[in-house]
Amino acid sequence: MIELRTPAEIDEMRPAGRFVAETLATLRDETRVGTNLLQIDRRAHELIRRAGAESCYLDYAPSFGSGPFGYVICTSVNDAVLHGRPYDYAVKDGDLVTLDFAVSIDGWVADSAVSFVVGTPRDEDLKLIETTERALDAGIAAAQPGGKVGDISAAIAAVAHGEGLSINTDFGGHGVGRTMHGDPHIPNNGRAGRGFPLKPGLVVAIEPWFLHTTDKLVTDDRDGWTLRSADGSRGAHSEHTIAITADGPVVLTDRSFLSQ
Repeated sequence: MIELRTPAEIDEMRPAGRFVAETLATLRDETRVGTNLLQIDRRAHELIRRAGAESCYLDYAPSFGSGPFGYVICTSVNDAVLHGRPYDYAVKDGDLVTLDFAVSIDGWVADSAVSFVVGTPRDEDLKLIETTERALDAGIAAAQPGGKVGDISAAIAAVAHGEGLSINTDFGGHGVGRTMHGDPHIPNNGRAGRGFPLKPGLVVAIEPWFLHTTDKLVTDDRDGWTLRSADGSRGAHSEHTIAITADGPVVLTDRSFLSQ
C-alpha cells in the first residue's frame, strides 16, 4: 500500500534523515586503508545506540536474502554493489566501497547510500561513482508533483545510457515510511509519463546503481546476501530518501550541509 505523508509527518522524518546523512559522512571519513568491514559495522552500532535509533537491517530477512541480515550496515566492496554483508576484510588501497545505511528514529525510516574510493583511485571508478551521483540528481530533479514514477526512472536511465552503461531493474528505489521498503518500486530504467502518480506527501528512496561492464548480478555463496557483478567488474551506488512536496522534492538525507 502506498501512503502519503502530511507536511507534519515529513517534518517528523527529518531527524532520521539527518542522522543517516551524518553517520554515512562519519563512516566515510573514518574508512581508510586497513579498516575492517566489521569495524565499520561496530562503529555504526555505536552511533545508532548513541542516537537512540533502531537499525532497519539487523533482523531484516526478505525473500532475496539468506536469513536475517545480522548487521546494521551494508558494506559492498569492488565487484559487490548491493546488500554487502560485513565480514572480516581489511580495506585495501584503491578499493571501491559502498556503504548503505537505514535506520528508524521515532518510528520513521531514512535510507541512503554512498560510494567512494579508499586510497589511490582508478579513473574509471571515479567516473562510475560520478555517474551514479549525476543519475541520482537527475532522478531527484524529475520527482516533481504531477509527474509519474516513470519520469524518475527515465531520468536515471538517460544518464546511464549516456555513459554506455546497461541497467539492471531487479533492484531499485522504493517507498519509505514506517518501514524501509515499501511501494512504489522505482526501477532505474523506465518510460517517462508512466507509472504511479507523484503526489505531495510521497516519500521514496531513489537509488541508481551501475556496474562497469554488465547488468547481471550473482549472489555470493559465502553469505547468501552480497550481490556481485556477474563478470567481476566494479559497481557503485548512490541513494537518497526524498519527500515530494507541493514545492518539489526535498532531500531528507542530504549531506551537503555537513560541508558548510
